[in-house]
Amino acid sequence: MSSEAPLEELGSPSLVELALDRIRRDILRGVFAPGERLVEEQLTRRFGISRAPVREALRQLGEQGLVEHLPRRGVRVCELSARDMTELFGLRDALERFAVDEMFAGSGRRDPARLARLQRATERIERAAADDGEGAAVDRAEAHREFHLALVGLAGHRHLVRVFEPVILQLQLYMATNMRREAEQRSPAEGARRHRRLYEAVVAGDRAGVLDALAHHGGRAYLGPELHEQ
Repeated sequence: MSSEAPLEELGSPSLVELALDRIRRDILRGVFAPGERLVEEQLTRRFGISRAPVREALRQLGEQGLVEHLPRRGVRVCELSARDMTELFGLRDALERFAVDEMFAGSGRRDPARLARLQRATERIERAAADDGEGAAVDRAEAHREFHLALVGLAGHRHLVRVFEPVILQLQLYMATNMRREAEQRSPAEGARRHRRLYEAVVAGDRAGVLDALAHHGGRAYLGPELHEQ
């Protein structure tokens, strides 16, 4: 059993939410590897709760693209093929470039509320980069996802956000892996500076600067083995 307090001690109304957070964090931290089976009985022992909230948490994680439910074989952490990742990263890049075109063609880039959301996401990335605690890698991954959703949101295109969100959700496991590996070789502060430059280019109205920053963003630079597997 985990050294953390049993979830039932924290109040039953939020058991599903807490189970969801614990499992999601363990996946993004690499405790559960891509392709690894998640057994309900083992998870209930690990977290000290009954099966019902664990089962619901796994259902929601399936909707988020982090786990997949296999007929008669249970649940496992999603494992994308090299082709899947190449296609999804390419789709993410194409959608972000489209968002940039839309935001500079319209008024979204100048919308105070949307810009404030991007600023908050930038600051969250910077705070996460300065943290070297146990949950830092997960916080960086979540901040990174929030930043890119806020960036695309500047286009003021609701249907674009609806298309983009499941793509970024499916990629979050591999983006977290990429950031963990980058942190082994470089300071997390470098990634924070990349996001700050991108934010500043948006504020300055520098379309070419935004596109250049996205092109050199490094979103998959440390995923060599996965992207070249057969």
